[in-house]
Amino acid sequence: MFDKLKEKLGGFKKVLGGAIEEKEKEAVKTVPEAAVKKEATEPAVPSEARAPEKVGVFDKIKAAVLEQEFIIDEKSIRDHLWELEMALLESDVALPVAETIVETVRSELVGSRRKIGSDTGSIVEAALRRAILKVIAVDSFDFDEFIKKSGKPVSIVFVGVNGTGKTTTIAKMAERQKEQGYSVVIAAGDTFRAGAIEQIERHADALGIKLVKHQEGADPAAVIYDAIQFAKSKHKDIVLADTAGRMHTNINLMDQLKKICRVNKPDLIIFVDEAVAGNDAVERAKLFNSAVSFNGSILTKQDADAKGGAAISIAYTTGKPILFLGIGQSYKDLIKFDPQWLLDRLFE
Repeated sequence: MFDKLKEKLGGFKKVLGGAIEEKEKEAVKTVPEAAVKKEATEPAVPSEARAPEKVGVFDKIKAAVLEQEFIIDEKSIRDHLWELEMALLESDVALPVAETIVETVRSELVGSRRKIGSDTGSIVEAALRRAILKVIAVDSFDFDEFIKKSGKPVSIVFVGVNGTGKTTTIAKMAERQKEQGYSVVIAAGDTFRAGAIEQIERHADALGIKLVKHQEGADPAAVIYDAIQFAKSKHKDIVLADTAGRMHTNINLMDQLKKICRVNKPDLIIFVDEAVAGNDAVERAKLFNSAVSFNGSILTKQDADAKGGAAISIAYTTGKPILFLGIGQSYKDLIKFDPQWLLDRLFE
């Protein structure tokens, strides 16, 4: 997971750390001369008056070196920052996001004063961590806290393009909420794709969860409405509504999606896409968010994504948080997204 991006960030950390060390060496060269001059100008002290622990000139030089600071200038790291931007783009990080990360690293390092002997690798890693955190931690939205405090039933509509694992993600979410003690209803709102109702019905049966469905070709807004009404009458906690996968260019299906949300006024709208889709997923998220403003994203197949660009980019690009990551095929392979978790894996 994130292997390629982790490798590129590790390489950048090493190279830029080396460049800062070169700047440090230049600063060190000026210290001994200054210390010697200072020693030469100090008034002589009679030998009998000197304390036995009198510090010698070389000790003074050593102390002066350790106390000396140096300033990181733009010239010494400019080329390496360009390499960082290229590395991010090659890892499917969206251009505006890559530029923001690079600019944050630049503003943090350039002009900063560092003590000679500082761990340059740690300096670079800290700057990278803060820069990446800035683009992935866009919102403090806590999904579990929202479910806990909201009036019941909580209705959640899942949207996205076809083939990204949306239906399986709904099943994983149903399992997760059931394990937390909530009663769940699933709405078979994908009445467009052949076999979609049967697919989600198999998941519901496997999980022992009530499924509300109509016939193929029915109005999905009506299916979801009936599921919400059923949940209210039976005092269920959560309604998870599937919808047909669609491309943003399909005007009729996008209008249908707008109708679903207008009629049912869901408490949450969640966008689902594949992490391995990289920049395509980021672009689709932007377009879906402009059509039906969603509350957050779930990225599937994160375990198969070596580049990591979508996880870095989607939150910043849409202004909406990543809520969960799909990391496998079983119902339990859905983990709550935590920015610190991502950073720890990028720099482990």
